[in-house]
Amino acid sequence: MSVVWAATSPESGLFHPVERRSEVEDLSDRFDDLRSRGQGYVEVRLPNREFPVLALAFRDDHAVVHLMSDTERMSLLMGDGTVSSGAEVEVPVIDDLAAFTGNFVLDTVRAWDLVHDFIRTRAAGPLGEWREV
Repeated sequence: MSVVWAATSPESGLFHPVERRSEVEDLSDRFDDLRSRGQGYVEVRLPNREFPVLALAFRDDHAVVHLMSDTERMSLLMGDGTVSSGAEVEVPVIDDLAAFTGNFVLDTVRAWDLVHDFIRTRAAGPLGEWREV
């Protein structure tokens, strides 16, 4: 299955915004490289569709999932209880660390599974509860 994606460069640690179209296995290899380095940021969309774009930002075992529905709307996926709602977690968004409350933090493995669900089902809505920001 083909997917379009952009991600943090494992070599530089900076987001490389040039999109690639590849099989899901190539995206999985990049995620594995980033996971071995402890953090990263990945944007994924389906071929031939500009939106929605799903973004996964993670650091160690904590991740945040963004949904860009169009150029004007962005939502965050509600967390899975990995972190208490009052706690804050920093994850890399593009090239900067951003702080999120536990309300929006998921386990990184769970978040990666949701990216695969998005690619497989071609729908973001069923992944969970979204909060528009």
